[in-house]
Amino acid sequence: MEPTPTPRPHPSPDAPLVTVHGEAHHEVDPETARIQITVNARGTDRRAALADLTTRNQRALDLVKSYGEAIEKLETGSFSITPQLTTKGRHERVSAYHGTVRTTVTVADFTALGELTTRLADLDLTTVTGPWWALRPNSPAHRDARRQAVHDAVRRAREYADALGARLVALLELADQDADTGGPLPRAAGTMRSARFAGPDDDTPAALDLEPQRQSVYAQVSARFTITRPEL
Repeated sequence: MEPTPTPRPHPSPDAPLVTVHGEAHHEVDPETARIQITVNARGTDRRAALADLTTRNQRALDLVKSYGEAIEKLETGSFSITPQLTTKGRHERVSAYHGTVRTTVTVADFTALGELTTRLADLDLTTVTGPWWALRPNSPAHRDARRQAVHDAVRRAREYADALGARLVALLELADQDADTGGPLPRAAGTMRSARFAGPDDDTPAALDLEPQRQSVYAQVSARFTITRPEL
């Protein structure tokens, strides 16, 4: 036989109800940075354009993979090869083919980020966009914010009880308000297109200095407590 559950207290003149909200808001350093690589190729011959695109994309992927454990995730987002038409004359004709591959890279080691983005931007017909700073979904920062929100709710409830000459008796309900945002809306630092940067030996591009963007973490809970009879 299952044990009989303990009766849940209900508000009454001898056990009034107090309802409060608890909040927590703080800023923490980001844990990951995402950049998007867009590789392009263009030519009058479809197969030649596709071959150029494949070669350039593989060169970019090899460069990213060379950073080993600094790379947390590498994902190809989209690929396209598009004929570009000309309307000169009586008939539409294909004047060129434009190919594009977009890849998203998640970087966990920020010490490699500036060098990687600069070297990628130095590749032919390659555009680098980002970074977008973020926290991981299971980041301890989210847990800490929720814990602080609960502590804030208890503190507020106790202050109300103290103002009435009473004390907290029991927690009736605790609800998460789903307000943990995990950070600000993604914001890219900028876009870098393929170009040559003067390095120490004029062959190696100088690494960009990228400062991580602090992430805002917010949590909110609502709680209901019963308190002892107030001394009014």
